[in-house]
Amino acid sequence: VQLQASGGGLVQAGGSLRLSCAASGRTGSSYAMGWFRQAPGEEREFVAAISWSGGSTYYVDSVKGRFTISRDNAKNTVYLQMNSLKPEDTAVYYCAAHSRGSYYYTVSYDYWGQGTLVTVSS
Repeated sequence: VQLQASGGGLVQAGGSLRLSCAASGRTGSSYAMGWFRQAPGEEREFVAAISWSGGSTYYVDSVKGRFTISRDNAKNTVYLQMNSLKPEDTAVYYCAAHSRGSYYYTVSYDYWGQGTLVTVSS
């Protein structure tokens, strides 16, 4: 599976961005998908995940009520709608295809996109 993340950019605090992750190769819609982020000097952390059907979603507490993960299996694309952005949301955001175990850990994902930078100014 090849993953291509896009949609990052510079936004002011309180603004919104929508990230996209397009999957190609082995059927992308067969996988549950996750979004992670990594700020400078920090470890990569879980942000959100969605089941292969889209029926179940999971979020880290810090983004609940502000971020929404969704998917369009017909387009092999997963989205992360980010509203009410805060400076602490600044990071490189990665999408990943889930392979095993808990959605919350990077080791559960075998396929990763290249990352897209989100910068939130105060």
